[in-house]
This record gives sequence, C-alpha cells and structure tokens, in this order.
Amino acid sequence: MGHTVAFDQVRTPHARVKPVLELVVQRKQDPVRRQLGQILLEMGLVTDEDLMRALETQSRQAGFLGDILIARNLLTEAQLSEALAQQYNTSFFTQSQPLPDPSLIDRLGLQRCLRMQCLPWHRAGDVTVIACARPAEFVHHRAELELLFGHLAMVVISEDDLHATVLRTRRSRLKLWAETCVAESESCRKMHTRWFGNVLCLGFLSILALAALAPLTTMLTLTLVATFCLTVNSLLKIAAAFAAYRSRRDRTEPPAQGAQFVRLRKPVVSILVPLHNEPLVVPRLINRLARLTWPRELLDILLVVEEHDHATRTALAACNLPRWMRVIPVPDAPLKTKPRALNYAMLFARGAIIGVYDAEDAPDPAQIHHVVQCFQNGPPNLACVQGVLDFYNARKNWLSRCFAIEYATWFRVILPGMQRLGLAVPLGGTTLFFRRDILEALGGWDAYNVTEDADLGIRLARHGYYTQLLDTVTLEEANCRPIPWIKQRSRWLKGYAVTWLVHMRAPRQCWNQLGAWRFFGVQVLFLGTLVQFMLAPLLWSFWLMLLGFGHPLQSQFGTGVMIAFVTVFLLSEAVTISVGILALNARSHRHLRLWLPTLHAYFPLAVLAVYKAMYELIMAPFYWDKTSHSDQAAACDDLRVAGPTH
Repeated sequence: MGHTVAFDQVRTPHARVKPVLELVVQRKQDPVRRQLGQILLEMGLVTDEDLMRALETQSRQAGFLGDILIARNLLTEAQLSEALAQQYNTSFFTQSQPLPDPSLIDRLGLQRCLRMQCLPWHRAGDVTVIACARPAEFVHHRAELELLFGHLAMVVISEDDLHATVLRTRRSRLKLWAETCVAESESCRKMHTRWFGNVLCLGFLSILALAALAPLTTMLTLTLVATFCLTVNSLLKIAAAFAAYRSRRDRTEPPAQGAQFVRLRKPVVSILVPLHNEPLVVPRLINRLARLTWPRELLDILLVVEEHDHATRTALAACNLPRWMRVIPVPDAPLKTKPRALNYAMLFARGAIIGVYDAEDAPDPAQIHHVVQCFQNGPPNLACVQGVLDFYNARKNWLSRCFAIEYATWFRVILPGMQRLGLAVPLGGTTLFFRRDILEALGGWDAYNVTEDADLGIRLARHGYYTQLLDTVTLEEANCRPIPWIKQRSRWLKGYAVTWLVHMRAPRQCWNQLGAWRFFGVQVLFLGTLVQFMLAPLLWSFWLMLLGFGHPLQSQFGTGVMIAFVTVFLLSEAVTISVGILALNARSHRHLRLWLPTLHAYFPLAVLAVYKAMYELIMAPFYWDKTSHSDQAAACDDLRVAGPTH
C-alpha cells in the first residue's frame, strides 16, 4: 500500500525498546553484527526462498535488502525497523516519542538530515541520540556527526516516521527552503516589485509615443529589427537542421547492454509527478506509471500534490497505490507553482537520479532503462537527460495537428541540432532526468519562474554541465482549444522573458560562463523569440504587397527595398516548412505534412499569447496560468507507447 509523508496516525513499536543510555553502553562494546536476512528468518518474516531471491537481486542493484522486500510486499516498514534494531543492538523510535530538539536539527541542517536519513533527537548527558533510517550507512556519516555532536548513540527509525517528525518540527523551514533554494542572484523572486513593472510600462509607452510622433520611422525601425530577428532565427533553424541530420546519419546505435552498463549496478531512480486539481487524471496516471519496467525496488515515484488540493488527495487515497509510490503533500503557501512543489518533493526522494513527469504523461515503458544507460555511458559533466515529447491526440483537430508539428520540429530537429552545435539547451517541463548531486548543488528549480525548465537548462550550461537529448518518447495531451492554448503559450513566453531578464542581470558574467557562442544562442532563443512574436504583425503586412494592395513603406523606399523585405519573409516561411518536413520524417508523423502550410494561421495565436504574457509580466509575473487537461487523456491508455523513432 502506498503511503504519505504527512502522517496523521501514530504507530507504536512492535517490540519492547531498550533504554537509550543502556544502549550507549552496549554500543561501546561493539558486538558482532548478525546479518539482516538471518534475523528476518529467525523472526519468521520471510522464507528462505524469498530471501535468496532478494539477495540475488541486491547483488545486481544499488538498493537495500529491506527496500527490496518491502517493494515485493514481503515486509512492512515496522517489521524492518524491528529487525534492524535487533541487528544493530539498539532500539527504534516512532512518532510516539517526544519530539526531537529543534536546535539539534538546525545544527545539522534540514537538507543534510533528510539526505543522510539521520535525525538528531536529543542530548542524554554528553551523548547525542541520532535516529537513523539507514543504519547501514550510519558509519559513513559518523565522523561528520561526531564533529558536530560529540559522542553518539544511534537508534533506528523508519523513513516514514523520520519524514513525519521533520515535518512536525520544521515544517515552516521546509516551505521556505522550497521557495528560496536557488541563489538569489540566479532567481527571479526579487522581480515582483513596483519598480520593475514601472520600467516595463515606461518602455512600452515610449514605443507608443514614438509611433504617434514619427509613425513611418518607427515602423521602419521595428520592421528592420523584426527582419533581423527573423533572419537570425531562420539561419539557426537551418544550422540546427543540418546538425540534426548529420547526427542521425552518423549515429551508431549502442549495444543493448554495453560493457560499462553491465559492470555498474543499477541505481535507485526517483520520479516526481506534480498534480494540481487533477482528480480525474489520477487512475490513468497510476496505470501508465505501472507500465514502467524499471525494477520496482529501485523505483521511487513521488506523487506531489498541494496540501489543500482535497479533490486530488481524495482520488489518490481511493487508489491502492503500490509500495513504490508515495504521496507527498506540499504545505500550503501563497506561492503555488510546479517548481516549488518539485523542490519540496526532492527533499524526500531516495534516488541518485531524479526524474520529472507531468500528470497526463504516458512514457515509454523501457524509458528509465535508456536513461540510466545514457547516464552511465555519458561524460562526467552530464547532468540532465531530456526525452522526446509527442502527443497521443494529434489527430483531434487542426490545432492539435499544428501543435504536434511544432513539437516534432522542436524536439526532433531544433533541440538535437542545438545540442550538436554546442548551444545551451532549454529543457522541456517533463521527461527530464537529473543527476541528483548536481541538481542539489544548483539549488533545484527556481520556485518563482513559470518556465522553470528552460531556466534550469541555462543554469546547467552556465555552470559547465551538459544536457543530452535522448530518443525515447513520452506521449502527452496537446491543447486542442484556442483559449487554453493561448494561456499555456503565454505562460511559456512570460517565462522566456523572465529567464532572459534573470540571466542578463550580469551580462559579462553570463558571457564568461557560457562563452560567446552559447551566449549568442541564448539571445537568439529567448530575446529573439519574444521580439519576433511581438513584431510579427509588421512582417505579416508584407502579404499586402503580394496581394497587390501595396505597403505603407513602399512609397518611402521604392520597390527594390520592399522586394528584399518580401524575399526574406518568404525564405523564412520556406525554411519553416522545410524543417517541418524533416521533423515529420517518422512514419507516425508523415500524415501531418499536409498540414504544414496551415502553420501561417497557427502562429498568430502566439502573437496574442505574447501580448498577454507581457501584460502579466508587468501585473503578475509569478502567476501560473495552469494548463487544464481534458478527458482526452484516456485516449492513449490502450496504446503502446512508441520507442525510438529514428
């Protein structure tokens, strides 16, 4: 049965516990420690056959014997705690104990407590009692703990009870950490000021004033800027397309079991799945996650839900969750964003690899195998693996078809091409996998950024880390209705603006960290995208010439200059269609090629979205316009999720 970190019930020990001071004396005698498996057999909790199978599994994996038995429903956490207490000749604590001394927890630090799975409880004379959920690893932390606390006495506590005790004693600090774990110099949390909004308003008003005073000059200047951005963006598309094509041509598929992959033991992988007001999605989500073929004892799925989202929590409570799924309620706070929830949940994750899925995702069942192999065969600075996103409802209507074309272009051509060109890769919001040590060193996600994924991709690049695009597919739901599409796209574009502003606070430092080439790529991707959408109506005005209606600038500059403008405009359209044809090369996407010319009617929606984004950037920069998911999410439940497509 799955469990929740924020427990409301108190468990009682199943065996008589020994006094702590008596255990301190016994600990100094350092008795010979018996094997956990032997103790479990003596207690009658497992059979010889079950134990041999679990030990054989443990020899190939990085997990603990107790976790393997619990994942297979052969053992409960209370039984494991009792057995571990016998093995280490100590007692075990539960929530029924008096609360620990908060000053001792603060001395070690909340994050270190949770990372070590060690909780300083109280002082008994000159001895500090440490409750440990991983007694086998206590020896690795002992020297560090003794420097802080002196003499130690270790007692056993279950992971659930340790987490619940931390929440009871330091809940407010956990909430604060989830919002402020990213360094202030790399976060946008200080942007919500009247000064910031006033500066943006002044900029827009200045442009409007210039347009009123000198309309033709202003129009020409903005048209030149838009044409320049369009040209640079088209050149980047061409370069990325050639790079992606060469990558496909030169790629040699690695063996299914490379030598290095066989030699290394399989790690624990934690998957964070944030949910918010999505009770209808819950049964389908659990069904899809259950299809993952990664060993259950190495799979740690955290279903992250806001504390006051009673509808989703009720839906989760009604499900019979497997032991390798946990519900993580996020404490209520004014700020309710996906990155804040991810930061909070990461504190309770077990894995060395941290993954992220969205609530409507349907990942390839073998996806985690490919991800782990990619990490184990990758360079030392490989920090993130990004999978390919696609849609299971692409045939729903015209909007979903265009959305599918856009995603195919982005994930199958542009991003792989940018990686091949050595540019910084902005991440997607799902099918992301991180090395946990690197993610924690960077402070996780910026809780205030509404495109926390793109921001994190740039931060990884600035700190010298590498992102690998992996050809494994996750299907999700495309927005099929114009209003929700505009809301979603406005959030993304607002996040692009926020991300650019954050990383351009100190442009010289950003240049030094990224280098000239990647710095240029950031300007094209973020600033260029925003400017291009904002000024797109000026470029569309050239259709007037092609239709024979003339153009406001034609009388000022003559036919030759106007033909040059039109030529650039038409060539950019040809580039968009050509790159789209390349992106739709897979058999499952070829039916979309007929819809490529209709993208001319699709991208105007993004213009509406960018103006909505600019308004929100001034009035509500941290407002999260959440994407709603329809009942179409059920459409893929009977589908076989595709693997590599190229």
